[in-house]
Amino acid sequence: MIQLRRLFADRSASAAAEMALVLPILLVLMFGSFELGNYFLSEHVVDKAVRDAARYAARLPMADYDCTGPTVDSTAQQQIRNIARTGDPAGSTARLRDWADGDTAVTLTCNSDTTNSYVNGGIYADFPNGGEVPVVTVSATVPYNTFFGAFGLGASTLNLNARSQAAVIGA
Repeated sequence: MIQLRRLFADRSASAAAEMALVLPILLVLMFGSFELGNYFLSEHVVDKAVRDAARYAARLPMADYDCTGPTVDSTAQQQIRNIARTGDPAGSTARLRDWADGDTAVTLTCNSDTTNSYVNGGIYADFPNGGEVPVVTVSATVPYNTFFGAFGLGASTLNLNARSQAAVIGA
């Protein structure tokens, strides 16, 4: 009985026992915050890249857009996808690992709203397609790479999605 009382009164290893109990929670919080920060950074990169590509597409010449289809010139379409994926019209290293060229889509819609002042006598009045306003949409679905996936510690099935539209104003 005396030895049992002495055992409960002994405080020499209490710090180690507390650390052993708290350490798993601290590690989950720390690594979880790294992963969450990486997710938000990657999402921001995709959002900004798609916005940049739509802005770039809006400044391409009107001749690259055909509202009868509606279609975008294949060279211009590749340049827009390159801007989104790499930041360079010629293409280079992708902004995010595993961002493939096929992950970015470029579509064109044409607005024929005649009540719009831009169409009636505005910059689109002389457009070859009867004054229709070409609106380019750039969208991307990029696989998310986990922070610890680079170290082989886990894979993700999440995708980062972004979409941006811009009315074409020409060069």
